[in-house]
This record gives sequence, structure tokens and C-alpha cells, in this order.
Amino acid sequence: MDTAADPGDSCALLASLVERLDVGIFAVDRSGTVALWNSFMAIHSGKSSTDMLGQNLFAMFPELPRPWLEKKLESVFVLGNNAFTLWDLRPYLFRFANNRPITGGLAEMRQNVTFLPLRLSGGEVSLVCGTLFDYTDTAIAQDKLHDAIAALHREKDAQAQLIAKLETAQNQLLQSEKMASIGQLAAGVAHEINNPVGFVNSNLQTLKKYCQQMLQLITVYQGAETHIADVELRREISALTQAMDVDFVQEDLPELIKESEDGLVRIKKIVADLKDFSHVDQTDWQYADLNAGLDATLNVVWNEVKYKATVAKNYGVLPPVECLAAQLNQVFMNLIINAVQALDESKGMGTITLSTGHQDDWVWVEVQDNGLGMSEETRKRLFEPFFTTKPVGKGTGLGMSVSYNIVQKHHGRIEVDSVPGEGTRFRVWVPVKQALTVD
Repeated sequence: MDTAADPGDSCALLASLVERLDVGIFAVDRSGTVALWNSFMAIHSGKSSTDMLGQNLFAMFPELPRPWLEKKLESVFVLGNNAFTLWDLRPYLFRFANNRPITGGLAEMRQNVTFLPLRLSGGEVSLVCGTLFDYTDTAIAQDKLHDAIAALHREKDAQAQLIAKLETAQNQLLQSEKMASIGQLAAGVAHEINNPVGFVNSNLQTLKKYCQQMLQLITVYQGAETHIADVELRREISALTQAMDVDFVQEDLPELIKESEDGLVRIKKIVADLKDFSHVDQTDWQYADLNAGLDATLNVVWNEVKYKATVAKNYGVLPPVECLAAQLNQVFMNLIINAVQALDESKGMGTITLSTGHQDDWVWVEVQDNGLGMSEETRKRLFEPFFTTKPVGKGTGLGMSVSYNIVQKHHGRIEVDSVPGEGTRFRVWVPVKQALTVD
């Protein structure tokens, strides 16, 4: 014969369970009066059930978010449905201290709270029971996870920046190698041109000598023409003289030879400028004449300049400068070409002024144009790798960046002044002697 369980024993068992659970359990009526307060709540709040029962929850815990919590409780009383709040969503309810001294990391307990409607005798909701779960360990773990993810993001950003720097360095290296190859090509072309120019010049000098002798002989023949007794022979000589226009040939032939000599001199000058520009056999730091380097660079790019601008020169007396001459010539070339490209062709020929000077232990080289000028935004980004105002496919955006790095390598600086609509002035400063160790 089965014996029914004693309801009193069941209530005692339930009350014991509520006290033993590692979960906060409390209950309040519609006015906020506390009807239940288990040992978990007592331990963490420092207020026993004797202190709390029959007291108003909000009076005992003024730090509670009262408007929010009253609204939450009222919805449970009215609707009879569960409600909840999560540890990672503010506001927190009870400001219990974190009881994880070893794991640490948080000053206050993180709580998940569920609000349950309680109906006594099957009627309306008379109490709302709150069950409070300690989620501090989860919060600490999630904070560590967030920190780890943030560290990964920082590392990823740092790697992205490093990759960008490596790409910039690689492109600048390629640009430098390209300029070195151009310099070697220029030097090779100059060497190859020198050979035919040498023997053409030699042959021209011999031809000049032969022509002078032939012209002397013709002059003697012309003087002896009247002494020829044969009338027919004199007529034949006279007709041939007129047909050949010997007088004009005697006058024009020396001029033709002189012009050819001038042309060879110009070719030799271009070859010399190519050699000076490339400095292919000078890879170490050496003392160089920057005025000569600027002139050589101008002659190399003259075809880009002569149809668009007149060039004015204001050169000062400069001491020899310790430098990598080929690299500084590359800077001058970039500045001159930029000046040409900045000119407003609708206004006709522009003006580019090249100036140099010497101040204390420094020398400076200046390239100024009267072109379109630059905005402040463009001027600020001028030396950024890959920044260009040219159309797509017309520029790499590396010329000024490479120039800046070359000047930095020489422990110098570049000054820029620009006025939109009036023009731009670049001034490159480099020390006469490299006081620091250079690579």
C-alpha cells in the first residue's frame, strides 16, 4: 500500500534546495516587497533573509536601476510571461563583488537574471521570482577572447602596414634600378656614339684639308685660263665653270664643312652630358660639381623642355659636394620634368628658372616654374609613394617619393613653395660634406 508524500516534507525539501543552489533566488510582490531571499543572495549582498524579508527591494538596494526594473517586473505581473536580462547588456542589477580572486579581471559580478511569474492557488500573478546566475567566468573568458581578437586585428593591421611599406620599398627599388639601367644604357650609348663620332671627325678634318687644297688648285687654274691658246678648250672650261657655279662652290664648301664640325661638337657635348648624367662608373660617394650635374641633366631632358619653356639660369659659385652624383641628377631630372608638366600650355611658352647657391656648410639647387601651381592638399601628399595628379597610365607616383628618399639619404631636405595659378618652387638642400656615416 503506497503512502502519499507529506506536503510539509515536500515544502521543507524545496526550501532546503532553494537554500543550497549556487544560484541567487529572490521574490517580490507588486509593490517591490521581498518575499524570498536565499543564502546565495545573502552571501553576495551581505544582507540576510531576516534583513530582507518584508522590506522594499529598492529601499534596500538604491543602486538598482529602478525605472527599468519596475517596468520589467510590471510586464511579468501583467502578462504572466517570463522576462530576463543578460550579463553583457546594461544595466546590471545587483552590484555584487566579483568572487573570482584567482581569475580576476572584473571588479563586479556579471549576472544573468530570469524573472518568473508565481501564481498562488492558481490565481493571478502574486509574486515575481528572480533567478540570478553568476556569469563572471564567462565574461572574463569573453573579455580575454575580445582582447585576443583585438590583438590579432592589431597584428593584422601592423602586417598590412609592413606589407605596404615593403611594396613601397620594392617599387622604389625597382624605380632606382630602372634609373640605374637607364644610366648604364646612356653610358653605353655614349660610348658607342663616341666611336663613329671619332672617325667621322677625323675624316672630316682630312676632307677639310683636301677641299682647301682643291680650292687652291681651282683658283690657280682660273688664273691660267686666259693663257690657254685653244679657243674651244677655253669655251668648254667656261661652260663647265658656269654649270658648276664654281664661285658659289668655293664660297659654300668651307661653310658646309664648318657646320659639320659644329654638329660634331654638339654631338660630343651630348655624349659628354650623357656620361656626366649617368656617372655609371661612380657608385661610391665622391665630390662633384652640382652646377655641372644640373647642366648635364638639363641637356639630357632638353627635348622635353625646348618646345614648352625657356630656361633661365642663376648659378652661384659652389664648392665640390660629397654625394652620389647620379642619384642627385635623378632628383634634378624629376624636378625639371615636373616643372615642364606643370606649365599651362594654353598660355604659350612657360619659364623655368634654375638657381644654385651656397650657405654655410650647405648648397642648394632650385627649380622654379610659372605653371599651374598646387593646392595645399596636393602639396601635403606630394612625397607619398604612388600619389600622382596625372591621368591613369601617365605616371607611377614614385618620382617625387624616390627624390625625397635620395635627398634624405644625403641628409638633406626639400623645400616646396607653391601658389595655385602662379607656379611652384622646389629647393633641394644638401650638406657639402657628409658628417654622418652613409651607406
